[in-house]
Amino acid sequence: MTLLSAETTPRFGPPTASLLNALHDALLGERKLLDDLIAQMRRQRAAVGADDIDGVDDSTFATHRILATLGQARTRRRQLNVLLGGTEECTLRELEDHLGPQSDERLKEARVLLQQAAELLTREVSMNRTLLREALTHTDQHVRTLVGAPAQANTYATEGTATPSNGAPRGVLVNRTA
Repeated sequence: MTLLSAETTPRFGPPTASLLNALHDALLGERKLLDDLIAQMRRQRAAVGADDIDGVDDSTFATHRILATLGQARTRRRQLNVLLGGTEECTLRELEDHLGPQSDERLKEARVLLQQAAELLTREVSMNRTLLREALTHTDQHVRTLVGAPAQANTYATEGTATPSNGAPRGVLVNRTA
């Protein structure tokens, strides 16, 4: 096995204007995708609030599609990081430091806007998780009431034996309408 010495690793020259433009475009593209995800999170929340199952399904499908595109955009940015003299996993701030004076104001502004969009998306996702968890709990309680099931689910029996239900027989509400 031969290890490459520092002299044989590829070295790239100073960043060109086209690479800096490509990085700027990549940052703006990622921000647009994050903005699209934020819009989908809001759309999903509205659909849950309106009990619109199709709307929830559509927003979930759109979210998956946007996430796949975002993965491709991040791969592109990692490639640009390497071409600009950084590493694949270096942060934008580290890349700015590495670029020094070549990192102009538009790159810094694009970084800040991307980070702000990411922070907003984090808050939106958190709100959706909370709302969906509450909606699932409410739906579960509603279904249990309709079928006459105990208030707490008996997923696993205690001590290896199941306790019989002392409440109303299952399906009482549904059966009375028949």
